[in-house]
Amino acid sequence: MRKVIYQTSSVNEPQLLSRAPFFRGVLEMLPLCISVIPWGILAGSMAIQAGLSFWQSIGMSAIIFAGAAQLVTLGLTMAGASLFTIVVSVFFITSQHFIYGLTLREFVSCLKIKLRLPIGFLLTDELFALSEAKKERSELSPAYLIGAGLTFYLSWNFFSLLGILMASAVPDLGKYHLDYSIVATFITIVVPMVKKISTLVGVVVSLILSMVLSYYHFDSAIVLAGLCGMFTAVLVSGLLKEH
Repeated sequence: MRKVIYQTSSVNEPQLLSRAPFFRGVLEMLPLCISVIPWGILAGSMAIQAGLSFWQSIGMSAIIFAGAAQLVTLGLTMAGASLFTIVVSVFFITSQHFIYGLTLREFVSCLKIKLRLPIGFLLTDELFALSEAKKERSELSPAYLIGAGLTFYLSWNFFSLLGILMASAVPDLGKYHLDYSIVATFITIVVPMVKKISTLVGVVVSLILSMVLSYYHFDSAIVLAGLCGMFTAVLVSGLLKEH
């Protein structure tokens, strides 16, 4: 677990939310914002296609703020799936956030609730990847996390709005295969985090299993492949005695 960087007893709030880390977070998140342009457009257009109104579509991106969960929810809704199926599917798809939260828990637990809540809401795959990529944990601060997270949040909602507006102007956006940006985004996130043999093995196992299970139309193929990949990575890490 990471060490606590700030103690609220010794560091005041202006220091916690200083401008330099905030704008550094903004700048470092921008490349990932660009990579999700097609993804955001797809999410916005799918919301309209699923029968949501203009304001409901905007609210979905603003409140849920989870690309994969939004796309799965909309896809299942259009397929006529039950509420139970949608809830269970979204739960497993977004379950990695439990790991993200536990990883950052020791860092954020010393912060006041008014800082913990926005960090928790803004915590995404992209923000977690940025935080884990930091070699010097002293670079990680509430200002940095909020700056990076807020940048991604505003970008996601802007691109979703574009998709909502384009849904009526550009017919059948799905034929442009904008969903490929999901794959590109996760490649951008995962590759820099592969620093150990166990991690590489876990990624390869997840990749191969996801393709095989999807080919044979297994339900929850991606979730199952991910769980198998994590189990394999833990097993290999134990065998190699990695730290």
